[in-house]
Amino acid sequence: MSALPEIARTFLKLGLVSFGGPAAHIALMHRVLVDERRWLTEAEFLRALSLCMLLPGPEATQLATWAGWRRGGVAGGVIAGALFVLPGAAIILALAAGYVAFGQAPAVAALFLGVKAAVVAIVLQALTRVGRRALTGTAQRLVALAAFVGIFALGLPFPLILALAALWGAVFVRVSLEPLTAPVSAPAPTGGAVLACLALWVGPLALLWAIGAEFLLAIGLFFSKLALLTFGGAYAVLAWMVEAVAMDRGWVSTAQMMDALGLAETTPGPLILVTEFVGFVAGHAQGGWGMALAAALLVLWVTFLPSFLFIFALAPFMDRLTAEPRLAGALHGVTAAVVGVIGNLAAVFALHVLFGPPGDGPLALPAPDWSAFAPAAALIAVGAGVLLLGLRWPLGAVLALSALAGLGTSLI
Repeated sequence: MSALPEIARTFLKLGLVSFGGPAAHIALMHRVLVDERRWLTEAEFLRALSLCMLLPGPEATQLATWAGWRRGGVAGGVIAGALFVLPGAAIILALAAGYVAFGQAPAVAALFLGVKAAVVAIVLQALTRVGRRALTGTAQRLVALAAFVGIFALGLPFPLILALAALWGAVFVRVSLEPLTAPVSAPAPTGGAVLACLALWVGPLALLWAIGAEFLLAIGLFFSKLALLTFGGAYAVLAWMVEAVAMDRGWVSTAQMMDALGLAETTPGPLILVTEFVGFVAGHAQGGWGMALAAALLVLWVTFLPSFLFIFALAPFMDRLTAEPRLAGALHGVTAAVVGVIGNLAAVFALHVLFGPPGDGPLALPAPDWSAFAPAAALIAVGAGVLLLGLRWPLGAVLALSALAGLGTSLI
């Protein structure tokens, strides 16, 4: 038990300073857990990261949970994963409340114009980073292109694209894996924790069904499904989420989704915390402040609880799983498809920011409305792209400058 306070202090600090997205989170954890604390060896860290990348959900949160479990058993895993997420979740909750209260004010709307324009550049930056890592050959580039065409032009379901890419990778990709040099002894068994996580996940949904809370049940089921499909990071699932929650269900607007992503980029913690913001805004539209809080907390619960379930179920078998070539090949296929999916997200966001809601063009492709072209948003997006991709400015500085530019254009 003596390790638990140290785990709590370490991961609370990580949760408070984990800005910059999954790559930055993982680099920060590596520095703290491998170089400074020496809780993990380099080989253990890399194998755990490989396992987390094979699972749906935010890999940084899962890596934190695994590291806590490795250090302090199930209790350590719960503490580490929760404290990595909760600081950002609290900030997102406060920002969502402020957005609902003041988001329609002209000055605030102008600030968000700049933020949304910067989001286009941010997604393009994510696309280039993931593309450089994932597209190592012609076959991977063709998979990425096929994924983009499938989701952008043909409207194929996001889960189907992931499944086909995983199948291609498992069959055709061969990954050379380093042999395990020494077995790792596992902490206490995790069977009870797995059952507890499953009950805590399903229980609230069953209660909502029993009392007839239709909206909360619908939003809980949707984000539970999303938690099972979040392969490749939050960017990969966001385009599907925009279509599902904004276009199909009408819970929020596409503009609100882009505002949510912009705010999530400015806060510590996993980017998938954007779902909490969406839950709050959708809940407020359905039933005021009480419903907003209930929906946000429910979405937070069903988004992250599966990550604990997956880690506790599979962590004891980490070495065996990460040494399986077909699973590694499937991961390569999914990662290549994710590049195309993020490309679709960039196209969708750019169309909405620069041209408003797109119409239907040839073959039902989204078509820009040139009469609604927003030159100010285009200039801010280009400027943000130059600062991020060309000059490599920090993300927070680019978002702040873009927001001020949006305010400035409204004054002009």
